[in-house]
Amino acid sequence: MNFNNIEFETKEGVATLTLNRPKSLNSFTVEMHTEIREVMQQVIEDPDIRCLVITGAGRGFCAGQDLGDRASSGEGAVPDVGASVEKYYNPFIRSIMNLPKPVICAVNGVAAGAGASIALACDIVLAARSASFIQVFCKIGLIPDSGGTWNLPRAVGLARAKGLAMLGDRLPAETAESWGLIWKCVDDEALQEETQKMAGHFATQPTAALGRIKKLLHQSSSNTLSAQLDLEQRAMQDLGQSDDYREGVAAFLEKRPPEFKGL
Repeated sequence: MNFNNIEFETKEGVATLTLNRPKSLNSFTVEMHTEIREVMQQVIEDPDIRCLVITGAGRGFCAGQDLGDRASSGEGAVPDVGASVEKYYNPFIRSIMNLPKPVICAVNGVAAGAGASIALACDIVLAARSASFIQVFCKIGLIPDSGGTWNLPRAVGLARAKGLAMLGDRLPAETAESWGLIWKCVDDEALQEETQKMAGHFATQPTAALGRIKKLLHQSSSNTLSAQLDLEQRAMQDLGQSDDYREGVAAFLEKRPPEFKGL
């Protein structure tokens, strides 16, 4: 598939979505959202895709919304920011967080505004040492959207989330790792290799179980212990009937590497 604003490829069970407007730090336009929606549908529906990688082209990951694109909606008209969030950003965040497959975000440079929120919506965030995260919304009179107000305090706690969101200060990747905001900070030249290695690993693992782990961890933040125990029991019941569980047990007993199908 040929796109104007993104690159998309699949290989050996891994789908890679690259935001590709490097001259604009991969900021979002309506056309980019439309292209992303198309490929996300493929990622959801294709059982051969067992891991998704999201990254950016050039020197930045994503600077959030292209304000020029949004302003062009009508001469002299005030843009309906809420409608833009509802139509474009919220569906993208939901598709990432509800995807029953691992999602890795490789942050190759600055992740600002919605770019930072999109990274935080992913399951595993690897960041180049030169990368940074900036909650810039407060600097233009807005709030962290794209799940920012939900994911940020859960990752770093309320005090740090307030500081990041209300001050809009740049957070270096190394600090982001030490705060627990991301999984790992790596040297710039190692980011691609680390990402490919992790994605390749996920593409050989029991995908259904990984998707259920992801869902249960998301649900845990709003559940009682009793409710979560019930969900765990149902998940174990379902997964215990899977081919991957039988293969995992057989491989363990036979002392050989398992060959998971991911279904």
